[in-house]
Amino acid sequence: MLVRDAMTTVVLTIGPAHTLRQAARLMSDRRVGAAIVHDPDADGLGILTERDILDSLGAGQDPDREPAHAHTTADVVFAAPGWTLEEAATAMTHGGFRHLIVLDQQEPVGVVSVRDIIRCWATGRREQGEHAALAG
Repeated sequence: MLVRDAMTTVVLTIGPAHTLRQAARLMSDRRVGAAIVHDPDADGLGILTERDILDSLGAGQDPDREPAHAHTTADVVFAAPGWTLEEAATAMTHGGFRHLIVLDQQEPVGVVSVRDIIRCWATGRREQGEHAALAG
């Protein structure tokens, strides 16, 4: 199975000046664990995750004053739609994160999470079991 089969294509994109509270509210409303941070004045895209927000709160920072761009993951690893789920899972494991921005020709086309990968693997195994039972 490939990343394109598992990724979420409707992604939350926020600006760099959104506060952590604004980002958290939008993430909660959309029930997502990460937001792409797009800063037209900076190179590349960033990603803000639930963990980034929790780290800030744990450090005693004010979520109404902290800008999203100051808390984005420093070394973003991007996935391609044609990666296997194993490649994505390996990148996540090695990087210690749970989300990858998916780029196609340098444009964001989705986000894949650990949850997405597990859902696909669990569904795929269940379907394989059903096919085996029907064939037997």
